[in-house]
Amino acid sequence: MDALLIALADPARWRLVSLLAERPRSVGVLAQLAPARQPQTTKHLQTLERAGVVTSQRTGQRRVYALRPGPLRDLAATLGRLADTAEQAGGARETFDRYGLSLRAERLAAQEPGWADDRSFSFLRSLPASPDLVWRHLTEPALLAGWWAPDDLRVSELVFEPREGGRVVLEYRDVEDTGGSDVVVGRAEGVVERARPGTRLVYRSSPLLPGGGVAFTAQVDLGLVPTDAGTDLDVRYRIADSTIDSADFVAGIEIGFGQSLDKLAAILAAAPSGTADAPDTDTRSTP
Repeated sequence: MDALLIALADPARWRLVSLLAERPRSVGVLAQLAPARQPQTTKHLQTLERAGVVTSQRTGQRRVYALRPGPLRDLAATLGRLADTAEQAGGARETFDRYGLSLRAERLAAQEPGWADDRSFSFLRSLPASPDLVWRHLTEPALLAGWWAPDDLRVSELVFEPREGGRVVLEYRDVEDTGGSDVVVGRAEGVVERARPGTRLVYRSSPLLPGGGVAFTAQVDLGLVPTDAGTDLDVRYRIADSTIDSADFVAGIEIGFGQSLDKLAAILAAAPSGTADAPDTDTRSTP
């Protein structure tokens, strides 16, 4: 496949393939139609033949080339599969496009400090686990690290002290950056305001800009309500002190926080009576 792609990448060779798709032709005729010098045309045809996309035979004094459609059909099928993968419903490309639309809208709106103040987001998840187990996944760093990041990111550092005044630190990197050689994608720092085990958790969190400044401050209020099937987790996310440079962060809240909660729901559904394995990350907690 690599040889075929390299062979087809040259415009002159692509022109020859187009001509041979119409009918087999000799080197001399191809050189006239290309148009190109015959020695150059011969070299291009030899490259295409080595790549398997054309075949040739000598007829008297002429060498005639013909297109082999099989490799092109295989290439087309491979490209089609790649396109199907990229545009599958609910896939990563769809999320990328959704974020792009949100990003453009938020950047247009971010004209002065405070532009996003009092913006709020609501999330509700019905979780198949008791309030006590859900509380553990909300407050124990080893369990938090398993879900507290969007699908394309991983938690690389986490501090969560589940008591009033306790520290909150969340840092994440690209999910495929296992060696930590790429840049930190995001970091947020905050403090716990209220912690009522199994009932309610409130904390403030401030995403940091690349230069270290605060993008905005969010108050995140999580309420746990027991149900016959487990627990309803009601999340209210409210923005304050927004800066002009916070648009990129605000654009990702609905998608990113929603994906994180979906991961939490999946973890609890897979092992409703157990706990998640602690991922390989720096997690600390103070009782």
